[in-house]
Amino acid sequence: RPRLVFHTQLAHGSPTGRIEGFTNVKELYAKIAEVFNISPTEILFCTLNTHKVDMQKLLGGQIGLEDFIFAHIRGETKEVEVTKTEDALGLTITDNGAGYAFIKRIKEGSIINRLQTVCVGDSIEAINDHTIVGCRHYEVARMLRELPRAQPFTLRLVQPKKAFDMIGQRTRTGKSPGEGRVASGKETLRLRTQGPAVLEEGPSPSEEEAARRVDDLLESYMGIRDSELASTMVEVAKGSPSVAQLALGLDSVLGEFAFPQEFVAEVWAAVCHPKGDKE
Repeated sequence: RPRLVFHTQLAHGSPTGRIEGFTNVKELYAKIAEVFNISPTEILFCTLNTHKVDMQKLLGGQIGLEDFIFAHIRGETKEVEVTKTEDALGLTITDNGAGYAFIKRIKEGSIINRLQTVCVGDSIEAINDHTIVGCRHYEVARMLRELPRAQPFTLRLVQPKKAFDMIGQRTRTGKSPGEGRVASGKETLRLRTQGPAVLEEGPSPSEEEAARRVDDLLESYMGIRDSELASTMVEVAKGSPSVAQLALGLDSVLGEFAFPQEFVAEVWAAVCHPKGDKE
């Protein structure tokens, strides 16, 4: 089998580098950092085939063999004071698999939506000066949920570096080589937190739809989105003949999440007994 070589750029502008020989996200970040002579901790997240902060193009656990990887690195740090006037802040959190949680979605009309300084793609570095670097997305979402109402708190955020932060990068001339590229073929490299990366066929349309439904449930129950976690849960659910079996399966694979029983039942229904889309 030929070596798998991927092309990469820094999202705010850089030459194109080539990377290979990684099996998980942390190793991928280390390879990108090596190419561009930066620290791996500078990388907030990566997008596929676009330099924009596009949450639909986030690199998760799968990379198409033709995908072009754009790394978004740390830009300016900002502190924002927020007063929780209602239970939900309106944030959906995800993480990069290497220690940084960041904002994937901001709900229209929410508390956070009214703060112009908070943006999708901002990494949450600290809550009330308590650093959360190294925490998973569900832990950060829980901390934010548990903050008391009517009491101001401070978020320290790091935004991705923008092209105009760089001298001579004020206007982007033309497209990058990987910009707008559509991967051909369905074969993907699946990155795993444990064990080697594996080449596999991309998910079928029905598997993609099931994973999307589970991701929606993760967002509504836990305030997070994580396509790789959703795909793993779909795999476990497909091999589970009942809700009880699914609960046992999820406990053995993802025990640290402590999913509530009601949520597990909804996941099982979404994967094993999907309702037809309503008009």
